[in-house]
This record gives sequence, structure tokens and C-alpha cells, in this order.
Amino acid sequence: MTMTTIWTLVFWLSAALVVHAFAGYPLWVRLLAKLRPRPVVVRDYLPTVTAIMSVYNARDQVLQKLHNLHALDYPAGLLDIIVVCDGCSDGTAQAIADASLPGVRVIDAPQRRGKSQCLDDAVALAEGELLLMVDVRQRLEPGVLRALIANLSDPAVGAVSGELLFEDADNGFAASVDAYWRYEKMIRLAESRSGSVVGVTGACYAMRRALYRPLPPGTVLDDVLVPMQVVKAGSRVLFEPAAIAWDRASTDSTREGVRKVRTLAGNYQLLALAPWLIDPLANPLWARFVSHKLLRLAVPWLLCALLVATVLLAPRRPFYLACLVAAAAAMLLVLVATYVPAVAALKPVRLLLAFWHMNLYAARALLAYLRNPGLHLW
Repeated sequence: MTMTTIWTLVFWLSAALVVHAFAGYPLWVRLLAKLRPRPVVVRDYLPTVTAIMSVYNARDQVLQKLHNLHALDYPAGLLDIIVVCDGCSDGTAQAIADASLPGVRVIDAPQRRGKSQCLDDAVALAEGELLLMVDVRQRLEPGVLRALIANLSDPAVGAVSGELLFEDADNGFAASVDAYWRYEKMIRLAESRSGSVVGVTGACYAMRRALYRPLPPGTVLDDVLVPMQVVKAGSRVLFEPAAIAWDRASTDSTREGVRKVRTLAGNYQLLALAPWLIDPLANPLWARFVSHKLLRLAVPWLLCALLVATVLLAPRRPFYLACLVAAAAAMLLVLVATYVPAVAALKPVRLLLAFWHMNLYAARALLAYLRNPGLHLW
């Protein structure tokens, strides 16, 4: 086998995997949702619910979030709230106590241990039939809980993810973040309608308390491992776009990079903590998990292999030369868009910027995990 043949195989294999990760899999799951939908059977259902929130030094935010939870359109007697203060040093627990809000319990952990152990402690004390998992930062629409519970009225459903929308995401870097998130939600909706999603929105999801399993200490991606445990137990995990939580997108790549690198590095940690996820006999969503989560981690390195193959093959074939020119043009456009907001505002450029930054973060994530496998207290 000649070197030209080898590099040709590298080019087409890398290209096929990249296309599958970002286009092939989304198209396949959307087609599956259309041809073989799995509807939800809705009935009257008003269970008891315990809302759980883990916070770290959130004195300035926590009361606003608790008032937001009290404003949910749900009978007050059926909803209680547990807040875990994870080694807070700013008086968060005292602020909650001073507010004397009804139905709110506080666990004041003296040392910071990470979100996963906070969730375990809260669930151990929870009394609601369902758990509503929330973060402190996002604002929930009043109808969130009823929209989630409507899906959980179907006994086949074990957990339901809410929808995350961004405020003031019309321009700048935030527009690129929003563009990528819209693409991601399209995939989740198709996964939901055809079976189950492979992750939930950590800002807002609900699940049956009986299906919660304790998390390994230090788990970063509880919003992936918890729903995957639900699926492993034989229940569906859905995405409900009517259950809306509002957040603000990062306005610069540096801030977004810190968040995304940690999240993506959490996927490597997840494989170490729960190796059954890559076992097709143990993971009912193995194909979806590999296509949606793991393959995206490989894309930056596949793109590097693709670029090397293109450079080596360009002198021999006009097709590869055209590919090299197109790649150079795309990189130049990213560079221009970084400094020219009017260019970055164009929709195709938004998508290109989102693709560029997501793969840059994915490459950095592997290096970050190798440097520091103990991610949970970053």
C-alpha cells in the first residue's frame, strides 16, 4: 500500500467521522423521530416535588432564585426546597435562614466537596416523589414544573430535561453560543421524540426520586450520568421545550472557554468513573452516546489528520487542492470575524465561529483533563 493510498484513506475516514458527528447523526435521529416516534401518554398527575439546588458562595443570587421557585405554578403544599451550601464562606446559609422562607431546608456543609456529593446529600433527605434539579443562576418560567411533570405522568418516563434560552444573544460572541445551542437542542428534541436523550440541561430537569443513584465523588457531568443511569434502569429521558429556563450567554470566548473546557473534560472523567457507558451491552444508548458525546471529542484530532492528509495530497489531485483552499478560506474568515463584528453577525459565519470554538475547546479539554483529572472543584 502506497503512502498516497494511506493518506487518501486517512482523509476519507476522518471526513466521514466528522460529517457523521455533526451532520450524519443529527439527520439520522431526526429521521428516526419522524418515522418511528414514541409518543408520551399524559394523564392528570400532581405528585409531591422536592427542588434541589447546590450552591457555592451565592449569597447575592440565592434568595432571588428561591423566590423564583416559590413563584412556580404549582401547589405550594406539594413543593419543598432543599439548598446545599457547599462550603460557602460568604454567609449564604445565614441569608437563607434570615429570610425564613416556607418549605426551604438548608444543608450547610462546612467544607467544599463538589456538586455530586451535595446532590447525594440532598436526595437522601428529599421526601418528594419527584426531584426538580436546578442551578442558582437561571430564571425559571412559572410553568416549568407543570410542563416537566406532564411528561412524567407517563410511567415509562423517568426524567425530563427543560429548555435553556439565552437573553440578549443577538450579537457578538453570545450569538455564536446561541447558534450552537439551537443546533444542540434540535438534536435533543429528535432524540427525545425517538427514544431518549443522552444528557439533560443541568439548569432545569425533573426525575423520579426512586431512580436516582448516588454519584461517584467529584462527578462533573451529573447532568449526563444521572440521566444515563435512568436509561440504564429501563426508563426514558425526554426533552421538554415548553419548560423554559433563562440564562445569559457568555459574551466573550475566554469566559465561555473556561466553562466549556471544564464541561468537555468532564466527559473524559465520566468514562473513568462509569466505564459501562462505552459498553454496548450495558448502555442502552451506546450508539447515541458515542455519536453525540464521544465522537465530538475526537473531531479536533480528526480535523488535524484531515488537514495533514489534504496538504500531502493537494499536489497530486485538484480535488484535494480545492479542499485545502476551502480550509484556508474558512480559517481566514474566522480570523476576520474575530476582529470585524459585522462579519461575525452573518448567520453562516456565526455557525462557523461556533464550530471553530467548540472544537478548540474540545482539544483543550483533553489537555486539561490530563493535567488535572480532579475536575470537580475547578
